[in-house]
Amino acid sequence: MPDLADRPGLPEGYPPVPEPLPLAEGPGVVDDHTHLDHLDDATVERLLAAAAAAGVPRAVQIGCDAAARTWTDAAVRRWPQLLGGVAVHPNEAPDLARAGRLDAALAEVERLVTTNDRIRVVGETGLDTYRTDWDDDAARRAQLDSFAAHVAIAKRTGRTLQIHDRDAHAEVLDVLEAEGAPERVVFHCFSGDAAMARRCADRGWYLSIAGTVTFKGNHALREAVRAVPPVLLQVETDAPYLTPVPHRGRPNGSHLVPLTVRAIASELRHDEEELVGILSQGSEYLYGLW
Repeated sequence: MPDLADRPGLPEGYPPVPEPLPLAEGPGVVDDHTHLDHLDDATVERLLAAAAAAGVPRAVQIGCDAAARTWTDAAVRRWPQLLGGVAVHPNEAPDLARAGRLDAALAEVERLVTTNDRIRVVGETGLDTYRTDWDDDAARRAQLDSFAAHVAIAKRTGRTLQIHDRDAHAEVLDVLEAEGAPERVVFHCFSGDAAMARRCADRGWYLSIAGTVTFKGNHALREAVRAVPPVLLQVETDAPYLTPVPHRGRPNGSHLVPLTVRAIASELRHDEEELVGILSQGSEYLYGLW
């Protein structure tokens, strides 16, 4: 296919569109988690077109601060390629709690989920001990309370829960067990080991795999991918971050999902077209029809 990087359609600085994914049963692979809210409308249009050319015609746009939640609510109404997710990010929860605004932000999340049928995800929510001082009792409690509240919202509204888990594997699993997980759970940018992957799979929870699976030193993630049935996998970009090899360090976009899919197919020694069909069917179970 022509290199779209040489045409006006692809924004400057973005890597070229790789060989597109093969057609398979279902409407195509979904970028399970992306952030487009920092871009202008023209750039969003170009990236969505490039993604479709790569065999990735759909994406889940995630908004997890006040401005991004508002943008996501409007974006999923404007672009049929997008469904949405909204949440209070765990790193934002302590600041909101200190300002006395956490309850209002959580109420906004539930309002958006219940008033816009195209917002099908509660997330990304979870725990983050990397950026938050876990020894700070108030900050830790704010994250835990916020996460539990999101779990409850997902259960009340029947939405899929997308988990943010950064250096908090045991703590996240403890909350899900204590609160009772909703029917559909996805670990965004899964970063646990094979033992954690198997524990999630035993509960029917999905692992969304980002471009990090292509990073040379990430053996633990590749072992985790091999540890679960392919039917419990999804793929994502977390764009503009986590760009897969060989374009690491450049801005990421949904059009680069084929690189991650091919890395997974190679790791599993799985037929690429069959894997595309499995991923497509899994996304429709998680999010419904676009």
